[in-house]
Amino acid sequence: MKTLTARRRHVLALVANGNTNAQIGRLLGIHERTVNRHLAEIFQVLGARDRANAVAIALVAGELGPQHIHMPTQEAAA
Repeated sequence: MKTLTARRRHVLALVANGNTNAQIGRLLGIHERTVNRHLAEIFQVLGARDRANAVAIALVAGELGPQHIHMPTQEAAA
C-alpha cells in the first residue's frame, strides 16, 4: 500500500477530529475544493469508501496514531 503525504495525513487527522471540509479548508488556508481533492486521493490510496473508513484504515495501517485524535473535553461537549 502506498503511504499518505504529510499534507494528506494532516487533512485526515483533521477529519478524524470531526472537522468538516469547510472547517479544514479554513484551518489550512486552502479552498474547500482542494480539501475534497485531498480526500479523494486519501480514499484512493487507502482503498476507503468514506471518511470514517479512511480514518479506521489509517489507524490500522499506522498512517494515523492515537496522538492525532483529540477527545473533546467534558466542557466542550456540554
